Amino acid sequence: QVQLVESGGGLVQAGGSLRLSCAASGNFLSIGDMGWYRQPPGKQRELVATITSFGTTNYADSVKGRFTISRDNAKHTVYLQMNSLKPEDTAVYVCNARIRLRLGVSRQDYWGQGTQVTVSS
Repeated sequence: QVQLVESGGGLVQAGGSLRLSCAASGNFLSIGDMGWYRQPPGKQRELVATITSFGTTNYADSVKGRFTISRDNAKHTVYLQMNSLKPEDTAVYVCNARIRLRLGVSRQDYWGQGTQVTVSS
């Protein structure tokens, strides 16, 4: 059973910082791309940032220059450092990982349970 467990959300004032973590656990062969998505209140889920197993990153325009995604492959963990937070960053943040369970099986998407980030003005 593969699980993604997030931590690090909370309430912060505008201009502040938070760091999210997401650790994968369970029995699997390898992890490919990992990423963070968010779902603001009343809106659809949107991409925040992704990172390949080699460290290549991709960001939504709205967070470029403020957020940094990174990963520790040995710990099967992805991080999201969020600086200069704005009220419009308020959302449930969900991590994603493309995981291969064993040889001969395609990678599948796994999702965390989500962590709330609230930015007050």
